[in-house]
Amino acid sequence: MSKPDVHASHPALIARLKRADGHLRAVIEMIEAGKPCLEIAQQMQAVEKAITNAKRALIHDHMDHCLDAEDSETDRAEMRAIARYL
Repeated sequence: MSKPDVHASHPALIARLKRADGHLRAVIEMIEAGKPCLEIAQQMQAVEKAITNAKRALIHDHMDHCLDAEDSETDRAEMRAIARYL
């Protein structure tokens, strides 16, 4: 079994995702309550942006702290693989 990848940035990332989760739940409640579509779309955009920013933070942290400074072929391949999610 491999060791877990725990970074100093993970608690902040978890907090950010929990806020986005709460925001998404509020959007669902807006839909259920019949709020105007424009308001719902605006709030969905905010949730999407929050998740995108969290993803970028995770990827940048991985690139900064997990890839070997020696620039091995394995690390270059991993960099290419994770960069496609940006």
